[in-house]
Amino acid sequence: MPAAELRSQLNTRVSYMYAMGILDEYYQELQPPQDEGFVPEVINMFLHQADMMLNDITSLLNLPVVDFEMVGELVHQLKEYSGSVGARKVNLACVHFQQFYEGKSKERCLMALNVLRNEFYDVRDRLQTIMQ
Repeated sequence: MPAAELRSQLNTRVSYMYAMGILDEYYQELQPPQDEGFVPEVINMFLHQADMMLNDITSLLNLPVVDFEMVGELVHQLKEYSGSVGARKVNLACVHFQQFYEGKSKERCLMALNVLRNEFYDVRDRLQTIMQ
């Protein structure tokens, strides 16, 4: 496939992600024109770290006694990481999650975790497609 056609497909996918609110303006700030390898490296790092944090949050919420402070710290870190790459829906899911760990509701935290996980998997799959 010619490079111009690939670039067009990439632009179409990214535009769709903006239109659907999956990405925001912070994604564009990742685009230094002189270093094409920078964006995939940052995205891969985000995906790896976010996956680890989601696993850690899941483990904490599955304990008989939940450390809501630690859950809050992990959700806050994930919010910052997702914001830095422009993963808008993941960032918003973290904001939504906040009210439940502050309220120390394990059941609601588990529901918020499912929403957060779904948003992460969606953006992960789309970002991986873009990087390919």
